[in-house]
Amino acid sequence: MKLYHGTNQDIVSINISHGLQFKDFGKGFYLTKDKATAERMAKKKSRLFGGNPTLITYEFNELALQSGLKVKIFPEKACVEWLLFIDANRNRKNIKQIHDYDIVVGPIADDGVVLQLTNYHEGIYSPNQAAQLLQDKYLDQQYYFGTERALQYITKVNTELI
Repeated sequence: MKLYHGTNQDIVSINISHGLQFKDFGKGFYLTKDKATAERMAKKKSRLFGGNPTLITYEFNELALQSGLKVKIFPEKACVEWLLFIDANRNRKNIKQIHDYDIVVGPIADDGVVLQLTNYHEGIYSPNQAAQLLQDKYLDQQYYFGTERALQYITKVNTELI
């Protein structure tokens, strides 16, 4: 399966420790199967940090999902478990990674999700209500690679400036 990474420069070698800690699924390397989503991310990163919008294509060996790696796959639509998982990973009070999954697959939390998380924290909605409000919202999917073992299942096949 082809997966994409949008960034502001070519990546010669993936270094998980360079990832940001408070992302949806924690510190790791993120890819998406949606090329347009990766292209948007590349343009955003280059706008914010300089460099050139760069789309990197990887081939993902899906045998990883049955390989003995610790894998978590969330439904494609928002659910309470996913919402609370995102919330815990983004919580800056959690100084340690909150899980030990090698690979996590699930929706990308966009601004609408962040709004519902805020409403949950302010007591406006329960986690169930917040997740329910997101049911009809299309959320792009992401693939998180959190360990060196997981990275062995992706191979870089192309880099292009966009």
